Amino acid sequence: MEYDYHYGNDYYKYFTKEGVKSTVYQKLAPEQSQDKQPGMEYLMKPLPIFDNPNYKGSNKLKDKVAIITGGDSGLGRACAVIYVKEGAKVVIPYLNEHKDALDTKNYLEGLGGECLMLSGDITEKSFCKKIVEETLNRFGKIDILVNNAGVQYQSDDLTCISDEQFDRTMKVNVYGMFYLTREVLPHLKSGSSIINLSSVTTFYGDPQLIDYVTTKGAIVGFTRALARNLALKNIRVNAIAPGFFWTPLQPACWVKEKIPSLGANSAMGRGAMPYELASTFVFLASDDASFLTGQVIHNNGGEVMG
Repeated sequence: MEYDYHYGNDYYKYFTKEGVKSTVYQKLAPEQSQDKQPGMEYLMKPLPIFDNPNYKGSNKLKDKVAIITGGDSGLGRACAVIYVKEGAKVVIPYLNEHKDALDTKNYLEGLGGECLMLSGDITEKSFCKKIVEETLNRFGKIDILVNNAGVQYQSDDLTCISDEQFDRTMKVNVYGMFYLTREVLPHLKSGSSIINLSSVTTFYGDPQLIDYVTTKGAIVGFTRALARNLALKNIRVNAIAPGFFWTPLQPACWVKEKIPSLGANSAMGRGAMPYELASTFVFLASDDASFLTGQVIHNNGGEVMG
């Protein structure tokens, strides 16, 4: 389906070509694109808001050690910031977004936090092993694993998805999560938490993200099975299904014309900035969620309910 965009000061009016008004929603970003996944945050306009300056930590994660994949930018950066505010030490494996990683490191240290940045590819088992070894060498333990890293590619139909794209999407989103979780698991103790990133797209089936949706559905199954497997060890496993958040994944995925419409289908009529997901990461990692496991938290503005 093709769309026309009619611009106002603060809102886009969104119409199908047949002229039926779909929604009126708050503008987050103008047209733009990047040519590589998972994208660079420093190139985005406007820059994502990853920290809520009014959020005051209360030591909910004091002295915890968290590994956050893809924490150099996007939702992972927002997670790292709020974890540091709650007293955690963070380890951030990232691919090759070195400027974003340095910016994140400087920001976390400016908050008084301790962090370790590690560049590599989580689809390689040797790198996942290195992440665990370096974390233990630096901090001596692991309490929280956030499997956040991922890629997505826009494809109009199944025949447009190359073997190479399908393989890369599966390996980053599923294999990397599996390899790293397997390496981390022997070091987790009672009270530890694993948080996996699924997506709202898996629950309504985005037709232009078939391979991505497939991986995010696999993450839901992985979360539920692992949660049952680890429940009696008091290791909790949950997932988050974000909607449209303004992160580097978006301009690196979609054609630039689609950017202004993302988030329009949510009940709240907008997408969101990364800081709006951050407290969900805290809740799932803290004792506040001590009896919560195997669940998918839908933080997506009501795009999917139930």
